[in-house]
Amino acid sequence: MNRLKDKLSYLKAGALLFAFGVLSCSQPKQEVKPASAEPDYYVAAYVWPSCHHDERFGDMLWPDGTGEWEVIKKGNPRFDGHYQPRQPLWGYGMDNDPAVVEKWIDAAVDHGVNVFVYDWYWFDGGPFLESALNDGFLKAKNNSKMQFYIMWANHDVKRNYWNVHKFADDNSIMWNGAVDWDNFKIIVDRVINQYFKQPNYFKIDGMPVFSIFSVGKLLESFDGSVEEARKALDYFREEVKKAGFPGLHIQWNQGGGSIMSKEAAARFTDNVDAMGFNSVAMYNMGGLTEDYIAYGTNSRNIRAQMDSILDVPLFPCVSVGWDDTPRFPAKGIKDVVHYHNTPESFAALLYQAKKYADSHPEQPKLITINAWNEWVEGSYLLPDMLNGYGYLNAVKRVIKEDYNPY
Repeated sequence: MNRLKDKLSYLKAGALLFAFGVLSCSQPKQEVKPASAEPDYYVAAYVWPSCHHDERFGDMLWPDGTGEWEVIKKGNPRFDGHYQPRQPLWGYGMDNDPAVVEKWIDAAVDHGVNVFVYDWYWFDGGPFLESALNDGFLKAKNNSKMQFYIMWANHDVKRNYWNVHKFADDNSIMWNGAVDWDNFKIIVDRVINQYFKQPNYFKIDGMPVFSIFSVGKLLESFDGSVEEARKALDYFREEVKKAGFPGLHIQWNQGGGSIMSKEAAARFTDNVDAMGFNSVAMYNMGGLTEDYIAYGTNSRNIRAQMDSILDVPLFPCVSVGWDDTPRFPAKGIKDVVHYHNTPESFAALLYQAKKYADSHPEQPKLITINAWNEWVEGSYLLPDMLNGYGYLNAVKRVIKEDYNPY
């Protein structure tokens, strides 16, 4: 296996540009190709659907009736120059308003983002925050311009995680991300009929893509057994085939990720193989640190390790930044990405993700971005009062205009 050494150099000329290295190459992976040759790149931005009033749990969690905008607006600076609260250029629109999402779609497509990945929740026997997708995206008049797929965000939620102002120090579990067989079957039926059958649902080789955020919680759902989890996923695959699709593309979402020990790496690949996952992606790029350049370097090392050990496609992820201080009163400067965190730095890192995609012609050129609208975590492409369209323009330069920062 060929490995090329990482390179890192700094260039200052009004704006910070830097080289993010050449990624390692691994042995050939399973060949999967997109259903069509166009577009050249699938640029998929994650959508966190929290900024609307949820019918089931909204009153309990965000009583102001504006979803997590309630928390975002209360963000406060923790150090000199700390940009809080984050202020959207377009105002505090509800993400389940079709008119708001129509504006999103136009801006996304114009700048090179052509897939939305919606976080999707199932708690206490029913959906949570589903209106952003059902009423916002799917009722947007121009949604045929965009493809979408679902990431099942099956993680636990502590009471004070999503509204510390209401629940203060109460970190008891509000919702457990694990489900039982009965609920799993309901989920399977719901996503097949409500989403997979939409004409713009994202597919690879004709197979709907379904991403799973917490494989640990998936295992917990089935008694901690890899074999039982495989049975559940195989059931899902068979139901998808019964619905008329050639199969199901199940994506392991690695969350943030970190460099794994030899033992952890072996367990990871064994589980990917044993449960039959078709690909691996990440929700954010991993390797968090205060300096965006170091953050990017760490993320490439993580990606290179996974690239070297996986036999299924690994899709690169680029994060805009990180600042979740509105959720956590005790967090400070060391918990925030605040050095060199600019659209120019992001563009250089996105360029390297594009090079990685180009170096793997056996798989679709899918690049994920964290995120479209993670205001509460400081990672979003949507225009704000600080950078305007800077991050969207960075995507456009790299993806649509073939921008090369070197």
